[in-house]
Amino acid sequence: MAKETKDSPVIDIEGTFDRTERYIEENKKSLLLIVGAVVVLAGGFLGWKYLYQKPRAEEASSALFRAEAAFAKDSFNLAMNGKGDMMGLIAIADEYGNTPAGNLANYYLGICYLNTGKPAQAIEVLNEFDASDKFVGTLAIGLLGDAHMENKQIDEAISYYIKAAGREPNKFTSPIFLKKAALAYEDKGNKAEALKLYQQIKSEYPDSPEAQSVDKYIYRTGGTVE
Repeated sequence: MAKETKDSPVIDIEGTFDRTERYIEENKKSLLLIVGAVVVLAGGFLGWKYLYQKPRAEEASSALFRAEAAFAKDSFNLAMNGKGDMMGLIAIADEYGNTPAGNLANYYLGICYLNTGKPAQAIEVLNEFDASDKFVGTLAIGLLGDAHMENKQIDEAISYYIKAAGREPNKFTSPIFLKKAALAYEDKGNKAEALKLYQQIKSEYPDSPEAQSVDKYIYRTGGTVE
């Protein structure tokens, strides 16, 4: 047995085990309930994921595939509303909103609403879209700019265009949205801010299609070209 000193208290190992055993014995029922609850919750999550969520995701993907076919043909009203046993994007987004396909339905809906002259509805559904994907997410933000522009909300449109241009900057989407923002500034009569964006396109994205024709916009807003 360890000798007791002034600096080191005696550790009663046997007493500790006794207390632990008594605690387990006295609380066996409640401990079993806790363990059982964890097992039930884990089982419930797995059941929800594989028996409920996965089949719903597959159903949503199947429904979206048919709506996408109509969308690809520019049949926007058919894509939105469906027909017969074909679900439309509105129903898919409503019924399967918590699935990837249901989320994507909101993106397609935004485009459909824009093409059918309903910018307010486009704004609503695009705000529901989870824009986590880098490319599609950037396009969705730009579409929000288009929707606000159509809705005569120019300041909001510019804000979304600038956000889209600066999200994962690249030579494909960034100059497109910079140009849209510049044109919106021109629409407001703010040629100075428009000029800055045109010059940004020319200097930062010289190989883009937008840069090839940007000189005339620079001249138009009072700039000079070297």
